[in-house]
Amino acid sequence: MNMSLNIPPPEKLEISVLERADLRQIADIIECGSRVLDVGSGDGILLSALKNDKNIDGRGIEINAKGVEASLAKGLAVVHGDAEQELPEYPDKSFDYVILSRTLPATRNPVQMLKQMLRIGKKGILSMPNFGYWRVRSHLLCYGTMPVTKSLDKNWYDTDNIHLCTLKDFITLANKMDIKIETSYSITNNILLPFHTYSFLNNLLSEEIVFVISDKK
Repeated sequence: MNMSLNIPPPEKLEISVLERADLRQIADIIECGSRVLDVGSGDGILLSALKNDKNIDGRGIEINAKGVEASLAKGLAVVHGDAEQELPEYPDKSFDYVILSRTLPATRNPVQMLKQMLRIGKKGILSMPNFGYWRVRSHLLCYGTMPVTKSLDKNWYDTDNIHLCTLKDFITLANKMDIKIETSYSITNNILLPFHTYSFLNNLLSEEIVFVISDKK
């Protein structure tokens, strides 16, 4: 009897070893063979995993030159530039998914970024730290200083985040912009749980959030 197991080669295990829970969930959502644009792609670790595991046609935009160099060394199609200036040049619905992983809070104009995201992509996937998380609230209450957490991992004076928000804030904005939230996930201590409707506890207990969004129009 042939007892050999169908174990994928090492290069096909990249998604399972992604350290960040938000990146693992984003990778799990994306379908094989999709066209993907990763906005703020960093060193290309997510695009590389998706390319190897799901055979995507992936592109990236990264403002940090070292991140671009690291991505190019992985053989990825990543351009060096400011996404807020570059995205208007992309055609409508040219990608199946546009990704913003911990990127939206670092943009100058989040509303315009979301509009461009859903103009270019059939769906958007984004992750962000939740400023409504109970540890953040308690730190502010007890110490009166801006907290540093796993997802908010820099001091206020050297963070890239300039538009911090809570889970409730984003849902309110999505409703105002007529954005459909298709799926929502809460991440705390690297454990991910889906949720379907907003609640006070979702906002209180979620350290980070992942949304799959689309345009209602």
